[in-house]
Amino acid sequence: MSSIRIVRPRHFLLASAALTSLAAIDMPAALAQQAREPLPAVEVSPPQSRKQARPAGRDAASAGRTAARRRATAAPASRPVVPNAAAPTPLNSNAIAESASRLGLTVRETPATVEVISAETMREQGYRTVSDVAQGAVGVTAGDNPAEPSAFSMRGFTNSQINTLYNGIKIGPQNMTSRIVDTANLEAVEILKGPASLISGEGAAGGAINFVTKQPHTGPIRNEADFSYDSLNSFRAYYGSGGSTNVQGLDYRFDVSRSSLNGFADDTNTRTLDVSGQLNYRISDSLKVWGAIEYREDRGKAYWGAPLVPVAFSGSHATAGIVSGTYIASNGSNLGPITIDDRTFNTNYNVLDNRNVAQEVWLRGGFELKLAPDLTLKSQAYAYGAERSWFNNEVEAFNTATNTVDRSRFYVAHSQRLVGNITDLTWDANIAGFDNRLVTTLSSSYLDFVRPGAANFPGDSVDLVDPVRGFYGLLTTKQQTARIDNEALSFEDRLKLTRTFSLIGGLRVEHIGLDRNSTDVNGLENANFPFSKSWAPVTGRIGYTWEAVPGLTFFSQYATGADISANNIFLLAPTQNLDLTTARTYETGVKHVLWDNRAEWSFSAYDIVRKNVYAAAGGQTLNIAGRQESKGVELAGAIRPIEPLRLWGNIAYVDARYADYDFAGGSFSGNTPPNVPRIVANAGASWRFFTPWPVEIGITGRHVGDRYNSDANTVTMNAYTVGDIYAFVDIPRTVFNAVDQARLTFRVRNFTDKRYAIWGDPFYPDQILLGAPRTYEISAAFKW
Repeated sequence: MSSIRIVRPRHFLLASAALTSLAAIDMPAALAQQAREPLPAVEVSPPQSRKQARPAGRDAASAGRTAARRRATAAPASRPVVPNAAAPTPLNSNAIAESASRLGLTVRETPATVEVISAETMREQGYRTVSDVAQGAVGVTAGDNPAEPSAFSMRGFTNSQINTLYNGIKIGPQNMTSRIVDTANLEAVEILKGPASLISGEGAAGGAINFVTKQPHTGPIRNEADFSYDSLNSFRAYYGSGGSTNVQGLDYRFDVSRSSLNGFADDTNTRTLDVSGQLNYRISDSLKVWGAIEYREDRGKAYWGAPLVPVAFSGSHATAGIVSGTYIASNGSNLGPITIDDRTFNTNYNVLDNRNVAQEVWLRGGFELKLAPDLTLKSQAYAYGAERSWFNNEVEAFNTATNTVDRSRFYVAHSQRLVGNITDLTWDANIAGFDNRLVTTLSSSYLDFVRPGAANFPGDSVDLVDPVRGFYGLLTTKQQTARIDNEALSFEDRLKLTRTFSLIGGLRVEHIGLDRNSTDVNGLENANFPFSKSWAPVTGRIGYTWEAVPGLTFFSQYATGADISANNIFLLAPTQNLDLTTARTYETGVKHVLWDNRAEWSFSAYDIVRKNVYAAAGGQTLNIAGRQESKGVELAGAIRPIEPLRLWGNIAYVDARYADYDFAGGSFSGNTPPNVPRIVANAGASWRFFTPWPVEIGITGRHVGDRYNSDANTVTMNAYTVGDIYAFVDIPRTVFNAVDQARLTFRVRNFTDKRYAIWGDPFYPDQILLGAPRTYEISAAFKW
């Protein structure tokens, strides 16, 4: 097949935790029997905290502890959920994941693998960014770096093959729009595995990750604040407040967070600011209106990795256990056996005047109206604007002729505008004696993208050790524009054939229109521009859930997905094939909560095929890969054998391969996609001391198997195992009379100081992103 030589847009780099899916366990509670009951009528109510009446998942442990423990970890007022879904479970399977279904189903009622990580879990586990959160989920890995802020891998797929959503809204192509996201303002992170087109639209074969912001609750005003500082001189500060106002029916939520996260490499830092607010107003028992606004910014000086160098050159400075294999650099140098030189662990090869900046604004609003007891109309309108820019040296290729590092610059900027609407009509009915719920959704959006980019790429060479970083140099720009129109009509239905067996399915009919233009440095249109293209994919899901015995639910599903080739509106030329990439999955599994809610486990097996795949072959070359296949299993479990002790773990195995991946000069058929480990495992344990000042100590561990940094599979990023330890103390209210709950936490991340490769960008295979070394952190959290 043909190869396409492209200049890789910076946004493709950006497509970017220890152990949330296996949460803690609650005190004995009645098993939830929601699958046994008919679906309740939809209640019109203001969006509240996603926490349940008692915290779910890992939070379940906190809910069942002593009265002192409860005072230290009490959650905000609960969000209305279906009546029988209130009982928390160790793996959070009674949480409602809105990104997985519009039917209001809990995780256990959904015929798919879904994980919901709550705000309480993020705080307890010390997850500072969404990359941290993702790395704790079953089988998920992440870039964990300012250069790859939301580069995720799961079920054999990476980057643009995984949708990232914001309150259920897709911002745009994931590898263009993803930024580092602090967790302080988030109420939950939802992870849906497998093709996700039915709910989130055009996109991902691997799944979708949804970031859910904190929302108002009805009840007394609750405030919270968090502060942290670590040994890299990073700090985070957060304040949030929400509850009912003096105006009858009016509830509010306000959150503000600020962080300065320093990297381990020289002169690397990311500063974030997030300010958000929302008002809910219940006009009557049948009508509620709401509005939300958010401003986010991040400003960083990025690290782009450590260059691969010949073992022969590094000599005694060569390292073992980080990378292995042989490599021919993008500049043509045959490096032979390669290594990471230990003198470059903290070296930043970026230019001194580098920058990585984004500013984002969200406006959202809508209403919920009960038209009849069994008919509810819900609508949300949104507007989003973003300004982003990258001004960096991004390529570091070792040159064997000069024993120096050849560098190359890259610049790109975005000006993005997105407006849209999502409207749902929910109908509860009884069909021939069977309870049924049908949700009809009409959605539309308009995305406008202006992209000034570099027309020249200055370069130079620097020493491997102590490089003179210099400056970017002369910048010449050109411009590209794109507009994407999207309209979709979807249906999702649940039919309960018995009190324990349900059929669940849906269909989405979508129209996608793309208009592009491109000009040269003189403002003249390039050949074959402007051009337009449109698609009309039809995707869906069909599956079942069966609660064979109370608490034991079997499920299976068949699902399909579709996305624009390469999922990047600027990568392919107008003369190239722009057919849709399609995906399908078969999945089956079981979800089991037992022992009076003291234990839970889940298992799933899947088979995914994605066709008409475009993939990075190395350097800046894009190949038509034909087909990608992925088969695997996932297992998770958690248990509290005795009240003070929590034990949990998960493991995922995946066999991912390319097929029909032939191109001019070779074939990668049978190779494994980049950044896909065969095995990912997490485990943890904690012990609670029920003293007057309750103390908890815990340890978490994570193992990630071997991965490749490009489709060529010649360089291996070796397997690694890292661990964190922590201890926190809950301070009694008698110490701080004005504070209901206070907690001090000490945490050691990567306590063995393991050096490892965390990610390899297939477009920049000359360098490897290293994981952070050992760091110490102290934090304080308060609620009142």
